[in-house]
Amino acid sequence: MRQDIDDFLNYLRVEKGFSSNTTSAYANDLNQLATFAEDSVASKGIKNHTWASFDRTIMLSYLLNLKERGYATTTVARKVAAAKSFFGFLLADGKIKTDPTDDISSPKVGKDLPETLTVDQVRALIEQPSKVNTPEAKRDRAMLELLYASGMRVSELVGLNVDDIDTKNGFVRPFGKGKKERMVPVYAQAAQSVDVYAREVRPQFVRSKTEKAFFVNQRGERLTRQGLWQILKGYAKNIGLEKQVKPHTLRHSFATHMLNGGADLRSVQELLGHANISTTQIYTHLTSDHIRKAYDNAHPRAKTTGAS
Repeated sequence: MRQDIDDFLNYLRVEKGFSSNTTSAYANDLNQLATFAEDSVASKGIKNHTWASFDRTIMLSYLLNLKERGYATTTVARKVAAAKSFFGFLLADGKIKTDPTDDISSPKVGKDLPETLTVDQVRALIEQPSKVNTPEAKRDRAMLELLYASGMRVSELVGLNVDDIDTKNGFVRPFGKGKKERMVPVYAQAAQSVDVYAREVRPQFVRSKTEKAFFVNQRGERLTRQGLWQILKGYAKNIGLEKQVKPHTLRHSFATHMLNGGADLRSVQELLGHANISTTQIYTHLTSDHIRKAYDNAHPRAKTTGAS
């Protein structure tokens, strides 16, 4: 059973071009499913269990178990999606004859609006590192500034290499989902903070001339997503925003502030690296106040009062 999961994960990486983060999530979900299946059949004295004997009853029992353990609806929906993709792969490969998830629907998940910060809150967060004059603080300022300037995902920022940064012309080249490359402009102040880090700090941290990672820790190794999250959370706590700030809060704030500032949806889609514009459209729900003001100011009939 585990070998089938490994084959599927390799298929996602090699043929579908999924990122390591996405395949890791699939691995966790599917191995949890396999453990549940193995425990279920073991309790019945069945040996040499394969996915071919995994049926709808076991799948329903698994979903019930998740519910009893208090998993969030969004998490259950993700695990169902992972199972559906996996069994579709096994069916196409001839490993199973029927799909045990074929008539099982994912739980309906309401789209939660992403949490964003105000412009003043973002400014306060970005300025936090500048309150101390240390190499780490200069690095942190550059990272926070770049996150908000570009709208990059956290995984994209820590994945940046030296050759992906152009501070002279004010561009950064992140690689998004499926290793899709895009060029994103950054404002001058962000480019300056990044340049200071590149010239003054990174050379102090890097111990190997062959190190390609742009943002590194004190050991000279590529900074991890978890490391960046801890840094971000620490600064957010200092200004009382710990509960509001999540890893992608600056990305969500970037998108919302860009739309509020008059950027068109298609441009924001390209800057964020969204494959479908429907993904970007969620941010339009956060800009209703801006749209209302623009409407009231622009429409000739909106400025009139009373009935004619």
